[in-house]
Amino acid sequence: MKPVMVVAGTRPEVIKLAPVIEWLKRLNVDYVFIWSGQHYDYLLSGVFFEEFGLSEPDVDLRVGSGSHAEQTASIMLGLERVIRDYSPSIIVAEGDTNTVLASALVAAKCLTPFAHIEAGLRSWSMVMPEEVNRRVADAIASLHFAPTKLAAINLLFEGVSSRSIRLTGNTIVDVIHKFTDKIRDLDDSVLSRYSLERYSFILVTLHRAENTDNPERLESILKALDELSQFYPVVFPAHPRTRSAIAKFDLSDYLSRVRLMDPLGYLEFLALLVNCRVVLTDSGGVQEEAFTLKIPTVTLRYNTERPETTLYGINVLAGAEKDRIIKSVLMQVERYEEIRRLRFENPLGDGQAGKRIAHLLSDAIEAGLTIEEPDLRETPVIEYWLLSEKENKENFKKSLFDLLAAFDEYGKPALLGENASRLLVRIKGRFDDKDSSDSK
Repeated sequence: MKPVMVVAGTRPEVIKLAPVIEWLKRLNVDYVFIWSGQHYDYLLSGVFFEEFGLSEPDVDLRVGSGSHAEQTASIMLGLERVIRDYSPSIIVAEGDTNTVLASALVAAKCLTPFAHIEAGLRSWSMVMPEEVNRRVADAIASLHFAPTKLAAINLLFEGVSSRSIRLTGNTIVDVIHKFTDKIRDLDDSVLSRYSLERYSFILVTLHRAENTDNPERLESILKALDELSQFYPVVFPAHPRTRSAIAKFDLSDYLSRVRLMDPLGYLEFLALLVNCRVVLTDSGGVQEEAFTLKIPTVTLRYNTERPETTLYGINVLAGAEKDRIIKSVLMQVERYEEIRRLRFENPLGDGQAGKRIAHLLSDAIEAGLTIEEPDLRETPVIEYWLLSEKENKENFKKSLFDLLAAFDEYGKPALLGENASRLLVRIKGRFDDKDSSDSK
């Protein structure tokens, strides 16, 4: 049987793919692990293989740094060669990096089904390179593993067929559940190592290009950190690109009272996150982790592709203006006990996403998922019809329609199988009886 090809290249991808890889092993699904080398610093990649017990990648493309075009092109060239060598059944990637974009494009060109983990997230900001990457990946994917209902709805609004969307939950919740006990065991030692007191410091992560590549934004954020350090110790594990930007724009003076440190291992970082008073971040993953752990969060962005994290006021969007950042942080500081006491069902998932995704990949392989050319000789013009449920049942018997999406009585897109009176949108065309029955 042809293997599943799992492609990653950054620290967050290692973290979020680990539960999927673990379950592929449990299910005895043959897979190969390809590392693009988009992150090549040991502190941003190698240490995470060790922490998650992952074996070394089968192939390391070693693409390194470069412009978005250079990096994406290098990954594409390397992946094309690897695909020829392994002839994978499905190519899988997670998130919104250049590695994901390259994987999707090469999969399409090599006529290999592409499965996108974390499909459907939208910040609605095309300024973000990540937004461009995730939209292209979703346009290409044959399987869309949506982490939340809102992500699934985004896909439906964009015309992605319900048949390719699976609501799986977010694998970050799996990771948090797995490491909860280890984090607790590290609490005291990590706090002692950095001379910190529980719930009495501010944790910061900052790496997004829209913040680090913009000197005005970066200066405003660093000014806010400098002022906040008068109230609480500010702990800042700095990404290499962020350090470079600070030096390039000569902004180091604003960090004289900030505890700047190298990137941390994942467990060490989570131990600090669990014990901080507030976390400031522009990272999507940290927003998810903090929400799952009920840590007051201030996001240094004007939008988020994780809107679920703003529920209950756990996460607030501050942007990059100094005064608003300070105001938001001090507000979250006062709410930290209230936020930590919250009880709710996590909309990001139940900790079983990796298991679901691995089973779905196994099922897709057994079903022989392929990219096929449609036969539209008899129906060359594709029409979109809005039909009632009764009309649909009649037309299904004739095998003339493919279900695209369903809508509830309020006009809200719904995944198939949900209990609701609905109108159905179908694409007119010729399909066999099996496809029609599967689409009901």
